[in-house]
Amino acid sequence: FMRGKGSGWITAEYSMLPRSTHQRMPRDVNRGKINGRGSEIQRLIGRSLRAAVDMTKLGERMITIDCDVIQADGGTRTASITAGFVALFDSLRWLVNNELLSEIPLKTQIAAVSAGKVDGVAMLDLCYEEDFAAEVDANLIMTLEGDFVEFQSTGEDGVFSRTELNEITELGWCGIKQMHSIQRDVLRLTENEKKLFKV
Repeated sequence: FMRGKGSGWITAEYSMLPRSTHQRMPRDVNRGKINGRGSEIQRLIGRSLRAAVDMTKLGERMITIDCDVIQADGGTRTASITAGFVALFDSLRWLVNNELLSEIPLKTQIAAVSAGKVDGVAMLDLCYEEDFAAEVDANLIMTLEGDFVEFQSTGEDGVFSRTELNEITELGWCGIKQMHSIQRDVLRLTENEKKLFKV
């Protein structure tokens, strides 16, 4: 659908494997309908990853990132975005190594993390039990520079203050910086690639 437009597209497919949860989940194909939650998460992952890439330099090609959740214990959408960025960068690197692109069209690095408040305590990377008990629940998707790609937050048990919001945001940013570092380690960047990340 991007043919003739001079730019590319990045999308994602998200799915939780049947035994990724405590109780087996049937696959969408067997239920005869698409999971609304999964569709919303797919769009979120795609939006987030597109923010990292200069689409005009990608050319008229589409990259699909597959996100299959093996073990669901809270934070599956943020884990998919963080791991999805690694897969995306590796795909771009492959295109360059195979002389399909002249350079990696990276604008910034993207990572995501869940955060919230449980029993009045700000927490990072909530597991299922913590997420279930949280008074405030948030997902932060941020760039290497500390800008937001997306921020989702809900008062699960009423309202929450701006002070609490700031506390969760700062905690989330600390976690995202750690995710950024892990992403770069996993990618084993060359000296030239490190320049793209400004590190």
